[in-house]
Amino acid sequence: MDEVLLRSLTPGVLAVLVRRGADFAAAEDAVQDALVEAVRVWPSDPPRDAKGWLVTVAWRRFLDATRADASRRRREDLVDQEPPPGPAPGVDDTLRLYFLCAHPSLTPSSAVALTLRAVGGLTTRQIARAYLVPEATMAQRISRAKRTVSGVRFDRPGDVATVLRVLYLVFNEGYSGDVDLAAEAIRLTRQLAAGVDHPEVAGLLALMLLHHARRAARTAADGSLVPLAEQDRGRWDTGMISEGVVVLQAALARDRLGEFQAQAAIAALHADAPTAEETDWPQIVEWYDELARLTDSPVVRLNRAVAVGEADGPRAGLAALAALDASLPRHTAVAAYLHERDGDPVTAARLYAEAARKAPNLAERDHLTRRAARLNARLDARRSG
Repeated sequence: MDEVLLRSLTPGVLAVLVRRGADFAAAEDAVQDALVEAVRVWPSDPPRDAKGWLVTVAWRRFLDATRADASRRRREDLVDQEPPPGPAPGVDDTLRLYFLCAHPSLTPSSAVALTLRAVGGLTTRQIARAYLVPEATMAQRISRAKRTVSGVRFDRPGDVATVLRVLYLVFNEGYSGDVDLAAEAIRLTRQLAAGVDHPEVAGLLALMLLHHARRAARTAADGSLVPLAEQDRGRWDTGMISEGVVVLQAALARDRLGEFQAQAAIAALHADAPTAEETDWPQIVEWYDELARLTDSPVVRLNRAVAVGEADGPRAGLAALAALDASLPRHTAVAAYLHERDGDPVTAARLYAEAARKAPNLAERDHLTRRAARLNARLDARRSG
């Protein structure tokens, strides 16, 4: 396989798709899928016209993705922006598609990636970001998953745990990403909770409700991010919080703790605090300890370092942070925050600026840039005074 040839053809193939009407991001996804297919097919069956082959395959992939996205948007149009409380009033085929994509012939990670791409409508780049892997790696994973299920019968649906993972990632992308999928994820999780007696289903529903309840307060009028400690708690949806707490309490009472219940317990402690200063940080640290035991996730340990910094002081938080890989996403932003709390504005300003350059989206980049600018302005004023 001539990788140099593939790289040299990529810009031209992208240009053709864009001229045909594909937006650039969708064209990039389609070309990436075509390149992965070329790596698989060309060694045994090289095409006569390499560029023409890539254009044809990429265009087909683009059309497939466009149809999937249109179907997803039609499903979203069926629900209100804010999901109503209580049992789901009706059931469509979307949840069944989630289970079918979570086929037993796939590994859980591949099933999640395939479902997010084929049913959830997320781009390869968005899925890669959620999994903390390079986009090319995720493109290959999705392509392998498609090949695996291309010849199997969809009469053996996947398990609940895999579907929960997909719904969780769809909600997270809708909550903080480029596409608003949060309400759809809540709707489907309500349907799942109505039909499946499983404490982790209830835990996930509670987690979604508790996070979604704070959504209106997460951004200012100019679109900038508002950190949790600075949010106007009067804008939180108390009805949704109450529902989330009731759902969570019922799940915890069954004494079958899972990661979604633990995350929901942390969210409930935040929601229960009348002010940021009254947050029960020691109990939050205890829940993060449980969550780390259940998942062994570096992201959980990163969030735990923040909680330790609030419960036991910023230096304790920095000590917990030092045990983690510095390349972990948002590691630098957490370090900046803890150094600021520790009274080191010089280091904090430098780290905020560095974290801004690594930010995964524009809103987060702008937020971190403003943090750095604010500290630098104070330092300049102190020096000139």
